Amino acid sequence: MFTRSNLTDAKRLVVKIGTSTLTHETGKMNFFRIEKLVRELSDLANQGKEIILVTSGAVSAGMERLGIKERPRTIPEKQAVAAIGQGILMHTYEKLFGEYGQIVAQVLLTREDSVKRTRYTNSRNTLLTLLAMGVIPIINENDAVAIDELKIGDNDTLSAMVASIVDADILIILSDIEGVFTDNPQKNPNAQLIQEITDITPQIEALSDEPGTLRGTGGMYTKIQAGKIATNSGVTMIIASGARDGVLREILSGAKVGTIFISKENRLQIRKRWLAFGARIYGSVMVDQGCEQALLSEGSSLLAAGIIQVDGEFGQGKTISIVTPLGREIARGLVNYNAKEIRRIMGKHTNEIAAILGSKPYDEVIHRDNMALLV
Repeated sequence: MFTRSNLTDAKRLVVKIGTSTLTHETGKMNFFRIEKLVRELSDLANQGKEIILVTSGAVSAGMERLGIKERPRTIPEKQAVAAIGQGILMHTYEKLFGEYGQIVAQVLLTREDSVKRTRYTNSRNTLLTLLAMGVIPIINENDAVAIDELKIGDNDTLSAMVASIVDADILIILSDIEGVFTDNPQKNPNAQLIQEITDITPQIEALSDEPGTLRGTGGMYTKIQAGKIATNSGVTMIIASGARDGVLREILSGAKVGTIFISKENRLQIRKRWLAFGARIYGSVMVDQGCEQALLSEGSSLLAAGIIQVDGEFGQGKTISIVTPLGREIARGLVNYNAKEIRRIMGKHTNEIAAILGSKPYDEVIHRDNMALLV
């Protein structure tokens, strides 16, 4: 487990650079800042660290080339602009990294690459092979082909998914803000930076706000959700300002820069990690306090008796969330019954299921082997 005291020992790093870090307020590319970040990343690679760069900026680069000032609103427009910008962005990175002797590879991912088990595994194998070759993978969401319902949604989530897939030691998200604050610092000058978060509670999630710039898509909410994915996958995450000179060097030296999210000690197994973060979520069930304790403290399977509410319409074998009455998500897993069936048997003992449904193919609504705990 990585904390500030041993970040210097981190071997495999995923670094996400947001649009606001890559561009000026005019929306045009900030080559001076990009070059400095590339130099830092190249120096880390020279130290023997494995680097994966997750980058935003394709749409902004395309907007600049086309002379568009407002971000496209429709999916087809965004796809077209991204198709133009991805080539420009990759050419910029390839040229700058090449000046420091680094080889890079472009990898475009969509939600399908994490939802489908085989593609999840293939993505992992490809990225690990590139790292073994000494190559720096540069990853972006494939905006040019993704459709709305398949989109991962933002590069904060994408970076956390990548960090989870490759068993990264740390994830560094560089943004236009120093980290997580007690309030919105743009509105409240007395807001204080939270230097360390060990548990992402509903109170922490409530601190999130809207995106800070017109050029970016992800606000603090998406970063905190990324923190959930990372920390539950055994990856420590840091949010810091990309405008800070030498920010990566400072972070890895253990300096109190930004907000650090401390990872859970035990990494989820690859299969359970996919269940928790790769699979699409189709609905949720709410459980009572006794069931919550049984799941978290005793490692029990989810039984119908502990369920008090079902949300959504989902089929057997789909991945759903398990939440508490306070709205906290505590686990995800594959259900043995569909939503209609669970509504009929919720609150009932296992020996009553056959009489209610006419048969009892499973004792458990979700077996513990098909469940990933998130707290």
